[in-house]
Amino acid sequence: MLSTLAALLPPDQGLLPPWLLFISAVSLFNSAQNYTTTSLTKRVYAEQPEQATPLSARTFGTWTGLSSIIRLYAAYHITNPQVYQIALYSYVIGLAHFVSEWLIFRTARLGPGLAGPLVVGSVSIAWMVSQREFYVGT
Repeated sequence: MLSTLAALLPPDQGLLPPWLLFISAVSLFNSAQNYTTTSLTKRVYAEQPEQATPLSARTFGTWTGLSSIIRLYAAYHITNPQVYQIALYSYVIGLAHFVSEWLIFRTARLGPGLAGPLVVGSVSIAWMVSQREFYVGT
């Protein structure tokens, strides 16, 4: 059974590809939940939860689904410089969104709902920037 699971993991060396795969899977869950409820979305946008409407949640779910696909593709094609860059930018755009909602638009509150996206975005960006040469050689 372990060999079957291992065969599904990205083939490239290092921990970044499995990390991208893991975050992609978590993001797929988040995307699906955004289509079914606003409860988790309201935890992120806790300063103005009334703005987390079913429409905004589904829109956010669509963005999250697209990001998940980008990151899933990057997990298995991490040596492709263009794919690597697109995945990195998906984290930059996501982090910029969450930080701006927290500090500029004041819809998000620093707490459990926002901590996850901030940590995942920051860690992923730093990791991808520091490992770019290892995976794509430039």
